[in-house]
Amino acid sequence: MNEKAIQAAIDAAGGIRSLARAIGVTYQAIQSWKKRIPAERVLDIERATGIPREKLRPDLYGKRHA
Repeated sequence: MNEKAIQAAIDAAGGIRSLARAIGVTYQAIQSWKKRIPAERVLDIERATGIPREKLRPDLYGKRHA
């Protein structure tokens, strides 16, 4: 779904291992998220990297239509 978002998070954290440590998961877990970041990890990644949840999972946190 959003490979650019997870790559941006990895870069912001200083690497995949740093991101894994920051959010309490394994390196392998993050590697498996190339297509979609699990909903339960979006807020953790946002806190660790500063990347907004709307960019990480726009399908969940995109702008709502009035």
